[in-house]
Amino acid sequence: MSPSTDTVRAALAQIQDPYTQTDLSSAIRGVGVDAGRVAIDIQLAYPAKGWHANLEAMVREKIMQLGDVESVSISIATKISAHRVQKELSPLPEVKNIIAVASGKGGVGKSTTAVNLALALQAEGAKVGIMDADIHGPSIPMMLGLDGKPDSPDGKSIHAKIGHGLQAMSIGFFLNEDTPTIWRGPMTTQYLQQLLTTTLWQGLDYLVIDLPPGTGDIQLTLAQRVPVSAAVIVTTPQDIALIDAKKALKMFEKVEVPVLGIIENMAVHICSNCGHAEHIFGHGGAEKMAVQYEVPVLGSLPLQLAIREQADSGTPTVAADPESDNSKIYREIARKVGAKLALQAKNKSISFPNIVIQNT
Repeated sequence: MSPSTDTVRAALAQIQDPYTQTDLSSAIRGVGVDAGRVAIDIQLAYPAKGWHANLEAMVREKIMQLGDVESVSISIATKISAHRVQKELSPLPEVKNIIAVASGKGGVGKSTTAVNLALALQAEGAKVGIMDADIHGPSIPMMLGLDGKPDSPDGKSIHAKIGHGLQAMSIGFFLNEDTPTIWRGPMTTQYLQQLLTTTLWQGLDYLVIDLPPGTGDIQLTLAQRVPVSAAVIVTTPQDIALIDAKKALKMFEKVEVPVLGIIENMAVHICSNCGHAEHIFGHGGAEKMAVQYEVPVLGSLPLQLAIREQADSGTPTVAADPESDNSKIYREIARKVGAKLALQAKNKSISFPNIVIQNT
């Protein structure tokens, strides 16, 4: 006798989603049983294209164990929602979620991590943009192999540049490579906000913002005025980097932006000649920070020549070598970021088009 739909649903509830740490019950949109043929419709709330095959295998194995099942048809779709931002702010038009990538300290590979995270979210099935918020040291144009000024349809708004499928915006598109940006804090934050809101983003699930390093007036003002759904902290295992990373985490706590987790960069050096691994910057620092502040370590990246060379060449790791071990780490991090954000409260004001500016 074929299993009933209730039996199938009960079996699916026994499967644990490793990224949300919940069972599949909430992701099941439909179950059909007809003479031993079972059809299952799954809808995930986060991009996980790289996990679909494993998920299908787990579901098929579980259902076949019920007995009297001839075939199992599985459909997996993704629906990404907009999630809550800071009080008194409204999300940007055409942008469901803004994810801020911060470090508190320069030199930890934050921009490289941000651009690879954006590419990894895209590879997992999301529509993604990246905003370079480092006015004084913009690096995203070079990392994406982009140059030249963006087009403007009306002299007021601007189109994002496209690099490896990502919608990208940076002040670097408007400056010569050797032109310094000699601006004070208020001018910097005003220009960044203008750049963010006048860009014609197109249907983004995620906009990754690469924040400048530090936790001063510029970073705090941006965190208060830009409608951010969540943040990710990038650090190295080095004690001095961890001290500043903790400050960045506390900054987001003060402005009520949830921190999804920590990405540990340069965790181990891998020699490009012999493959020898060595913990140059120490070991275990991110794990200790994670325990102290009750946030997860999303993943660890090695200090490896290829990652730097690929970013400098305008084709970051996830785009340059999508099947590499490093790309797989970035994509695993992207799935965790998307899943943890999916567990946050949804934004009920997504239909409102304007940002409300706070006086700070």
